[in-house]
Amino acid sequence: MTPPLRGSNERFIMAKAKKPKHIAVAGNIGAGKTTLTEMLSKHYRWIPQFEDVDHNPYLFDFYEDMPRWSFNLQVFFLNSRLSNLLEITRGTETVIQDRTIYEDAHIFAPNLHEMGLMSKRDFENYFDFFQTLKQLIQPPDLLIYLQASVPTLVGQIQKRGREYEENIRLDYLKRLNEYYNKWIDQYKEGQLLVINVDKNKFAENDEHFGEIIRKIDSQMYGLF
Repeated sequence: MTPPLRGSNERFIMAKAKKPKHIAVAGNIGAGKTTLTEMLSKHYRWIPQFEDVDHNPYLFDFYEDMPRWSFNLQVFFLNSRLSNLLEITRGTETVIQDRTIYEDAHIFAPNLHEMGLMSKRDFENYFDFFQTLKQLIQPPDLLIYLQASVPTLVGQIQKRGREYEENIRLDYLKRLNEYYNKWIDQYKEGQLLVINVDKNKFAENDEHFGEIIRKIDSQMYGLF
């Protein structure tokens, strides 16, 4: 017979687990965000929300001519992610999101500006717009950051073989990594879980994926 106290704890944990949450997976190009989002959504039965790269009207042009299309691309992403966040807010199920609105503003846009691929005028206009939108949104309950070295990113980008990613420059990936690490070091919006993708091969190793599950259970539901 189950002791009353244990039963109360189990009901409390189930209630916490059923409360709708917003989990976001962040990371550089090729870090494995989509793969982890898929795996976690299946394990927890969360609703996955993916970045729609196949229907992005600017992505291919951007990689061909970054200075010309950088502002257009970033505004498209900003609008798309805001729409996704509004959808999450209106929903009643826990959602796991592939990439966040914060990454566009704190990593991709500043990097483009620093590299001379987005004008000062366009960057300031873009960032002011983001600051306005930020007041309307809530941060994720848990941010999972996939940290990876440039060689790991390159290997995974080559493995998936997307045509529009063939012209990505190594210095571009390196600069993005620097911005990501700076952003994560200063992240105060909510709970944070950092996964080192150089060491944790969750897509290929069940034990490594299990490590991520245990860490999420601990942070989200107080389970050990």
